[in-house]
Amino acid sequence: MRKLYSLNQKHCGFPDPNHADRDGLIAFGGDLSPKRILSAYSQGIFPWYSPGEPILWWSPDPRFVLFPQKFHISKSLSKVIQKSNYTVTMDQAFVSVIKECANTRIENGCGTWITDNMIQAYCQLYEMGFAHSVETWMDGQLIGGLYGISLGRMFSGESMFFRKSNASKIALVALITFARSYEFDFIDCQVTTTHLKNFGAENISRDIFLQLLKKSLEHEHLQGRWLFS
Repeated sequence: MRKLYSLNQKHCGFPDPNHADRDGLIAFGGDLSPKRILSAYSQGIFPWYSPGEPILWWSPDPRFVLFPQKFHISKSLSKVIQKSNYTVTMDQAFVSVIKECANTRIENGCGTWITDNMIQAYCQLYEMGFAHSVETWMDGQLIGGLYGISLGRMFSGESMFFRKSNASKIALVALITFARSYEFDFIDCQVTTTHLKNFGAENISRDIFLQLLKKSLEHEHLQGRWLFS
């Protein structure tokens, strides 16, 4: 039987994520302060809720992850990348990326958890050097990108968008290249998507995920602005 916890407004602690059901819902309430969000990610928990709902906190089982060394791309995408008619940057347009992730979902009728409060919270984390974005540009226009949180040697992807075909995929390839160069342990994709499964992402148990996370957090945070060369 699920045990759902109500978070204390004054303290940023979380219950043991292993107390969550397989769907991962573990707690509700609290706030989106940087301290609370970072505390959540360090314990394998993330916020995900719809407008009008209280803040909901999740730690699903299984967990969907992408190991940089297992990442693979299709021949067709490789050909697109070789054309080099685009530019990729990191941490140059975080606010635009997170807003575009929200807007494209709304435009597609999907709804979004990226509320104004979430945008404000993650922009704060960006200013603190914990949230990061990857941007794909063409002719000076932002055509795709992704964003997420990094702690230790882990990157937790939150969302991605594209305005032209393959633009978000190109940003993902850049992120993986960066992750490999800095010996990141894994990319947390949170929940299963066919899109990322095609790149080699896989499900692992929550227990194994938490063990990997603990090991990753033994490294110093790669805090501050990231550069892609």
